[in-house]
Amino acid sequence: MNEELKTADLYSALNKPNLIFGADRELILSVGVVAFALIFTGLNLISTIIGISLLVFSNYFLRLMAKADPLMRHVFLRQNKYRKFYISRSTPFVKE
Repeated sequence: MNEELKTADLYSALNKPNLIFGADRELILSVGVVAFALIFTGLNLISTIIGISLLVFSNYFLRLMAKADPLMRHVFLRQNKYRKFYISRSTPFVKE
C-alpha cells in the first residue's frame, strides 16, 4: 500500500484581501467618490486642492490601516454590534 499524497495548487490571489492602492477597496473608493464630487462640484482652485489633499491623506492613513490588518474595517463593524456590558446569566434563555 504505497499511497502518495496528492497536492492541490492554492493560488495566493484567492487568499489575499481586495486592496486598491494598498488600502481597503470599499473605503478608498468611497473616499475617491467624495473627493471627486468635491472637485467637480466646486470647480475652483480651493475645492480642487482640498479634494486632492483629502484623497492623498486618506489614502496614506487607509494604507497604514490595511498594513496593520487588511480586515480591520470588518472587525470594527462587528465590534460595534456588541453591547458595552453583558449581565451574567446561567443560560442564554433567561427572560430579562
